[in-house]
Amino acid sequence: MISNEKEQKLIAIYFYICDLYDKELCFLCQRNSNNFQPEFTDQELMTIYLFAGHEQRYFQIKEIHSFTKDYLLNWFPKLPSYQTFSYRLNLLVSAFQALTNKLIGSFKPENCSSLLSLVDSMPIITCAGKNRTGKVATELTAKGFCSTKNLYYYGCKIHTLASVRQGTIPFPESIIITPAEDNDLTVFKQAWGDNILSKAIFGDKIYSDKEYFNNNKRKTQNIEMLTPVKGIKDQAEVIKQRNKAFNDLFSAAVSKVRQPIEAFFNWLNEKTKIQRAMKVRSTAGLLNHIYGKLAVAFIYLIF
Repeated sequence: MISNEKEQKLIAIYFYICDLYDKELCFLCQRNSNNFQPEFTDQELMTIYLFAGHEQRYFQIKEIHSFTKDYLLNWFPKLPSYQTFSYRLNLLVSAFQALTNKLIGSFKPENCSSLLSLVDSMPIITCAGKNRTGKVATELTAKGFCSTKNLYYYGCKIHTLASVRQGTIPFPESIIITPAEDNDLTVFKQAWGDNILSKAIFGDKIYSDKEYFNNNKRKTQNIEMLTPVKGIKDQAEVIKQRNKAFNDLFSAAVSKVRQPIEAFFNWLNEKTKIQRAMKVRSTAGLLNHIYGKLAVAFIYLIF
């Protein structure tokens, strides 16, 4: 049994998923088989995953299935075996991706700035260690290095462009998944560079490209990328010392403005443990791990 308050949240999630499923998600989960209308529905499966993650902080599929069997069986009497539950969950990757996009797009807070954005990436680790070889989800993963953690790892990255919100963590405008080896600046140019207008964007040093932003995007799209000052190779020491005070103050100011996106990633990881994907065993499993956890993090928006 669960408390009345949690029952109300379970019902709210189920109704929201059913409504969205009938309008959009059903087209992403169609089955061309005799079992195209299973007794245990996709709506029930998604509801269980979201509720167990958001309310109970269960993130392993085995934990979610066991919790449902022990405490929610009267709500979901057709619950299948763990193996079937896990298999069915991996068929819903597109549905969880669409759900995440819907939650972010439909419940954008009113205090999101239209003029200031933050950009950064966070690693999703499937295997850690300098000499380890990643063998899981090779279509989506690669070897990378996280300077913040001083860590070599195999996995992918979540790239996030987020709107600044006064006094709280930023709210994502767009989220993109790439292999860990992809350069953050290259991803920004390919994914967002041509679609942003009239904004100041704060990023770390890897996004520094004066020719691209100052001589191109500032003129054509009114975009300004602000990053901590990046050292110039072979610059004379006397020039470095002359500009040091200004560069240090400017870098500190930019870092202070962009710090909330680090807090956003910390919040996301604390809510869902999204960074740790060591138990993932397939590409579908990895994508479900990412988009399912993102949906768990933002499902509170419907309440």
